[in-house]
Amino acid sequence: MSDAFNTPASVDPRLLEVLVCPVTRGRLTYDRERQELVSKGARLAFPIRDGVPIMLADEARRLD
Repeated sequence: MSDAFNTPASVDPRLLEVLVCPVTRGRLTYDRERQELVSKGARLAFPIRDGVPIMLADEARRLD
């Protein structure tokens, strides 16, 4: 049985087009290496777990 269904290598580009930062409503950039969506305006990085973006400010990593 393939593990591909449980750990996607990337996020669907169409999803990235519609997602915005929940704090600033601004654009997000995808950091493939860290599996995060980055909001430069809010200075937060939202994790992607099992292919699902976690768009909660409390779950985000603060950028220095």
